[in-house]
Amino acid sequence: MMFQVDGHDVYAHTGGKEFDPSGDVVVMIHGAAMSHLAWSLQTRYLAHHGLSVLSLDLPGCGKSGGDLPESISDASHWLIRVLDTLGVEKAALVGHSMGALIALETAGHNPDRVSRLVLMGVGYPMAVNDAFLDAADTNLPLAIGLMNDWAHARRAHIGGFQVPGLWMVGADTRVVQQAAHGVMHRHLAICNAYNGGEAAAAAVTCPAYLILGANDNMTPAKVGRKLAGLIKGADATVIPDCGHMMMTEQPTAVMRALKPALGI
Repeated sequence: MMFQVDGHDVYAHTGGKEFDPSGDVVVMIHGAAMSHLAWSLQTRYLAHHGLSVLSLDLPGCGKSGGDLPESISDASHWLIRVLDTLGVEKAALVGHSMGALIALETAGHNPDRVSRLVLMGVGYPMAVNDAFLDAADTNLPLAIGLMNDWAHARRAHIGGFQVPGLWMVGADTRVVQQAAHGVMHRHLAICNAYNGGEAAAAAVTCPAYLILGANDNMTPAKVGRKLAGLIKGADATVIPDCGHMMMTEQPTAVMRALKPALGI
């Protein structure tokens, strides 16, 4: 599905169903240097179980045009303009990593627009190692290698993909490799700079759920639990034997957690 926001094309995968803005809308927001492809194992299921799905490509990512966001707040404002453009009054937000920060900021500052909040692979603050940031700016192949090494739990590096015949780490690496020059560095930088998490968390009024990986080396589960404690009434699920890229590492467990979080 292609539409325009701010004069630029925006792409959203709808899971093979026609998007209905009056239905139960769920917006899926990817992490740094990723695209709608990060949600490939979840989007179709949700769309075929009664939800109107928008798996977005953020500005400058995937098939979407436009300038990269200058901050998490900037990305949040863009997300509200997406809802306005499509005539969506209220939506559930599901964000992963950087996308989770965008979802949190949006729910905290626009409580009337968010029905449910699901934060995956998240921590606050989301500090980024200086060497990693520098590599993303000056040595992109190294940065991609570091990202996909740290983002997957040890088990994922030796196999065990629940989709037979596909290479988990390789598939995630290929998605990141498709990002345009400068995307990874900008995304990591705005995550590192984001300092609005406490205020946003305190202002969330909708049901909130966190899905965390027990072996996540990028956003450790203990940091995610700390964030959950800042959101009134938030529930947290920790998936065993799972790293940061939980959507591909443990898709069945992720779906088990997502279904009650989204009310299906």
